[in-house]
Amino acid sequence: MIASLLGRAPSRRGVLPGFSLTMGLSVSYLGLIVLLPIAALLIKASGLSAHEFLAATTSARAFASYKVTLLSAAEAVAFNAVVGLLFAWVLARYDFPGRRLLDSVMDLPFALPTAVAGVALTAAFAPNGWFGQYLVPLGIKVAHAQPGIAVAMAFTSLPFVVRTIQPVIEDLELDVEEAARILGASELQVFLKVVLPVIAPALIAGVTLAFARCLGEFGAIIFIAGNRPFETEITALLIYIRLEEYEYGAATAIATVVLAVAFLVMLATNALQAWQQRYLDKG
Repeated sequence: MIASLLGRAPSRRGVLPGFSLTMGLSVSYLGLIVLLPIAALLIKASGLSAHEFLAATTSARAFASYKVTLLSAAEAVAFNAVVGLLFAWVLARYDFPGRRLLDSVMDLPFALPTAVAGVALTAAFAPNGWFGQYLVPLGIKVAHAQPGIAVAMAFTSLPFVVRTIQPVIEDLELDVEEAARILGASELQVFLKVVLPVIAPALIAGVTLAFARCLGEFGAIIFIAGNRPFETEITALLIYIRLEEYEYGAATAIATVVLAVAFLVMLATNALQAWQQRYLDKG
């Protein structure tokens, strides 16, 4: 009342404390939990000579682990981009018996310990498993082979795609799609011209998170991969092996390469999302 009489708008107080306190706490938490461990990793890696760093990161075994990890992650992400989009669409657009159960199952890889997931996948895809017994006669080997790594990565990273796209699909206005149909657009054209440009940033974000999750996956993979050097050994496992061998410098060097790849992927994704948003704003 007094503020209105003086010609000033009353100040709006938020539920949380002021900007300075909340920003300070956020930055402190970020520094302690995220930046400090990364800084320790980089400082440890900087203590290596150029020859030691290159010897650890460019060895034949390291390159083989990069190839297995990146190939499996790409396969898993490509699968999840399609299947995750379908799951998100079904959960957001349709109401059917068992929908809530399916919606809850989507979060199961978040709650399930990765070791348990690895044991379950191994039991399912082993030569005498539920699925493996039908795949082996066809010449398809999943357990203790590279496809098993991709399966484990896809299982643990699927929720990142579904949960990123689902809210965007739920917020889509059906009137725009109906207008496109009235104007003569086919269902495929409606999806490609109306729906996909809107959900593309969320799809890219979900795929990026899934890819980053695949790069860091460990527990589910070691049970199903077989862990043979040059064949089914992932980079995360190689880092662990180097630590077990007390080769801390080599482990740090390889971990730095993985960190750099993940950072570059995130940076490229943010740039692509920014471009996509500018395109939508112009449209």
